[in-house]
Amino acid sequence: MKRAVAVLAAVAALAAAVQGCGISPTDVENRGRAPTIDLPPPTKTIYLLKDGELTREPADVESGTVDSLLGALFAASSKPLRDRDTALRGFTFLRIKDSLKPLLRDEVIYPRTSTLTVYIKGEGTLTKLGKAQIVCTAQLDAAIAEVKIVRESDTRTPKMEGQHICKDFIPRPTG
Repeated sequence: MKRAVAVLAAVAALAAAVQGCGISPTDVENRGRAPTIDLPPPTKTIYLLKDGELTREPADVESGTVDSLLGALFAASSKPLRDRDTALRGFTFLRIKDSLKPLLRDEVIYPRTSTLTVYIKGEGTLTKLGKAQIVCTAQLDAAIAEVKIVRESDTRTPKMEGQHICKDFIPRPTG
C-alpha cells in the first residue's frame, strides 16, 4: 500500500510538472529587426601616385585579401583622387592566380612564398608606374615573392607584361 501511495504521488508530481506553471504557449510574434552591428569595411593600403611617385594610401576593401586589394586599386581609377593619381586608367582587373602551395611536414604547415599572376584587360600602354602600383600593392602580402602581370584581350593572345618585385620600382637613394 505504501508503495502504491508513493507511485500515485510520483504520478501526481509528474503531471503537475508536465502541466507547467499555468501559462499557455503562444505563437511566435515578430517584434521588429533583431539587434545587429554594422561594421565598416576594413581599411587596407594600396599604392597610388602623388607627384609622379608611388605613395601608400588607405582604401576601403571587402576583405584583406590580395584579390580585394587589387580590386580596390583598379576601382580607384573611376573615383576622384584629389591630389593623388593612378596610371591604371583604362585597365580592368580580371583575376589572380596564386602558386602558393604550403609544404606539409609532420602535420605542420610551413608557409612558402609564391608567385602571383595578375590578369588585367585594357588598351594602351601599361606604364612602369602602372606596373609598380600593381606589384607593390600585391606585395603588401608578405607571402608574395614576385608578381607576373598578364594582359588579356578579346582579339589577341595574352601578353606577358613582365615578372617583377616591388623593389624594382622603388628609387634607390643616391649619395
